[in-house]
Amino acid sequence: MEEDTDYRIRFSSLCFFNDHVGFHGTIKSSPSDFIVIEIDEQGQLVNKTIDEPIFKISEIQLEPNNFPKKPKLDLQNLSFEDGRNQEVNTLIKYTDGDQNHQSGSEKEDTIVDGTSKCEEKADVLSSFLDEKTHELLNNFACDIREKWLSKTELIGLPPEFSIGRILDKNQRASLHSAIRQRFPFLITVGKNSEIVVKPNLEYKELCHLVSEEEAFDFFKYLDAKKENSKFTFKPDTNKDHRKAVHHFVNKKFGNLVETKSFSEMNCSAGNPNVVVTVRFREKAHKRGKRPLSECQEGKVIYTAFTLRKENLEMFEAIGFLAIKLGVIPSDFSYAGLKDKKAITYQAMVVRKVTPERLKNIEKEIEKKRMNVFNIRSVDDSLRLGQLKGNHFDIVIRNLKKQINDSANLRERIMEAIENVKKKGFVNYYGPQRFGKGRKVHTDQIGLALLKNEMMKAIKLFLTPEDLDDPVNRAKKYFLQTEDAKGTLSLMPEFKVRERALLEALHRFGMTEEGCIQAWFSLPHSMRIFYVHAYTSKIWNEAVSYRLETYGARVVQGDLVCLDEDIDDENFPNGKIHLVTEEEGSANMYAIHQVVLPVLGYNIQYPKNKVGQWYHDILGRDGLQTCRFKVPTLKLNVPGCYRQILKHPRNLSYQLMEDHDIDVKTKGSHIDETALSLLISFDLDASCYATVCLKEIMKHDV
Repeated sequence: MEEDTDYRIRFSSLCFFNDHVGFHGTIKSSPSDFIVIEIDEQGQLVNKTIDEPIFKISEIQLEPNNFPKKPKLDLQNLSFEDGRNQEVNTLIKYTDGDQNHQSGSEKEDTIVDGTSKCEEKADVLSSFLDEKTHELLNNFACDIREKWLSKTELIGLPPEFSIGRILDKNQRASLHSAIRQRFPFLITVGKNSEIVVKPNLEYKELCHLVSEEEAFDFFKYLDAKKENSKFTFKPDTNKDHRKAVHHFVNKKFGNLVETKSFSEMNCSAGNPNVVVTVRFREKAHKRGKRPLSECQEGKVIYTAFTLRKENLEMFEAIGFLAIKLGVIPSDFSYAGLKDKKAITYQAMVVRKVTPERLKNIEKEIEKKRMNVFNIRSVDDSLRLGQLKGNHFDIVIRNLKKQINDSANLRERIMEAIENVKKKGFVNYYGPQRFGKGRKVHTDQIGLALLKNEMMKAIKLFLTPEDLDDPVNRAKKYFLQTEDAKGTLSLMPEFKVRERALLEALHRFGMTEEGCIQAWFSLPHSMRIFYVHAYTSKIWNEAVSYRLETYGARVVQGDLVCLDEDIDDENFPNGKIHLVTEEEGSANMYAIHQVVLPVLGYNIQYPKNKVGQWYHDILGRDGLQTCRFKVPTLKLNVPGCYRQILKHPRNLSYQLMEDHDIDVKTKGSHIDETALSLLISFDLDASCYATVCLKEIMKHDV
């Protein structure tokens, strides 16, 4: 796959705002040289220990007797009683536990016609429905089935039948199950306590692939949700037909069940037959064994905590926590992304986990260089951008003067820091926004998603670098074969995102629809991250063009923010002002008030050369008609405004000789007289310390 180098402005080529000389140095010699601490909306560092009680057991534990009990129904014995319809004798092919499919003469769970077992117990439907409603329901069911058997197409909207309003919640739940068990070719939906019955169009679709007997049995199995049970379709020697069955079940019910093929011998013919077996997916809480107190009906539990991680990618940390807690990565929310090669502290909230349970895994996660503290119950999740900023404590080692610079190094360092402290730095998005890949960057994936090129986005995501390691060998194999299952066996376990995509591709196929499902295997925050990477790259290019074209002057057609107190990107359109010719000539505004739009559907463009530049770039990238919404992936990109200059706050620094500080670099010899710079500062949300340091040092960091 070719690199997009013809128009890419690399991070190293972005322009500077200040005119000092700068100096050389090394950052991130070890994670402890780069410490990031999130600042919450109240202006507090999140690594500070909260004095209030962390959690109260009495608030989160309930006595089992407080839970409403649903009446247990024996739904396996329900069947047709309507005389107009032939009774269906069904041999259900699902078994308890890990038992294999057995023939009809052997012992197995079966659902038989109603006349044998229904006589032993009262009809559940009759116990809830009056005689007239029961009869009308039977007639509706038979009408639907007769039309399907006669190949008559249902014209217009599917017919509906209303059972009426059932106020008791437990009765409604029982009725829903009873109707679907009695008539698997029907579905039930709830509308304000009313139960409405409709034809099950997925049942009809499955009947095109398998016999009606199998479809009937399959939907009864599906609705019963019998734990540890399996369902087996009839033996099938046609591989393409089995593949179609796999695809149907996984596409429609992949979040609930999984399918596999197994060979069995046909004794009479000696030919191997293959059966498609369906089983329910293991529930997340089964893996994590969440206690009863975490499953309160109608109430979602949110637990806030501070996460400390060292030299660990944030999404890898979340994936590990999710496994240990028995939840999924999308149950975690956070205010912002954090560096990998660093020690970082950030606020997080996890759903469906109690504070007590989170405390129970503290020892386990220490092995992964993670700690959790400030654990407490809260009322809601976090959202991206819900922070005031970040505090940085950074050590820059191996300080040197620029080539051919004869000035004193200490003076150069002090000059550079004071310059940026006073004048600020260009507020570029940092290189970590775009990934470290040389062939493919995250913004290219985002562009493909905006253009609804789902398959291209998958291939970009799985494009290997020119490195011979297990990850890149697996990616290379996939691009050569598109064999998701084989690639999964090669992909290391720690590559959580790659494996999630591959598992979905294995289930749904390498088709446009399969690729959409694969992207849905990643949390929304991860999907939108790629789109934001593209819009961030365009903003970086835009601010470079703006400064090269107009410099530090504020000119006609510029956009400025009228609110001096806003310190993030959430400028309302009402606070954005278009500079007039008179205002530009009178120098009414300062350069630090100028903002540029981050692409989206709810922004305005500058009315000067920069605005035309934006339109040219959209044309270049094929986005002239883009609405910045990707409905297939549930992505909406409203856009925002970003100040072109930012200032570090609370900046302090100290020059020290390396033998005076803790040196943790491995395998390197350090001159005893080498200088290191200890620098601390705060930045607003969505500002990058590496960008600030680049402006100070006038050197790539």
